[in-house]
Amino acid sequence: MSTKPALYFGNDHAGLALKRVLLKRAQELGYTVTDVGTHDEASTDYPDWANQVAAKVLSEGGWGVLVCGTGIGISIAANRHKGIRAALCGDVFSAKATRAHNDANVLCLGARVVGEGLALEIFESFLATPFEGGRHQRRIDKIDADAP
Repeated sequence: MSTKPALYFGNDHAGLALKRVLLKRAQELGYTVTDVGTHDEASTDYPDWANQVAAKVLSEGGWGVLVCGTGIGISIAANRHKGIRAALCGDVFSAKATRAHNDANVLCLGARVVGEGLALEIFESFLATPFEGGRHQRRIDKIDADAP
């Protein structure tokens, strides 16, 4: 049995191509993946996909990966769910820090902001970085306590 978290992927039309690249890499790395969509380039609304991925992460465990044009809207929508810590990352340092310090459970990327190569580096860094716990857990507990 794998100790790797299950990964749930979601995207709007702008994030489709990058999502496919990341999903393929996750499979190559041995992750169990679920692609909630969208599956074509027809215009669609990012909150629909953020909500589906957030629901999966909260009900089934694992982590989410969300991609839209900028990553901003989809991260805002995901963070509306109590217990979701979605982080928009545009660099490797932020991806490592949000896992280590925030125990982020959803990675958000902007397909129109980061290129494929950088996105793969960010994605793999996010996956490889463990949560440090300690003083960081205290801070996450405060976030959760204050959430509606």
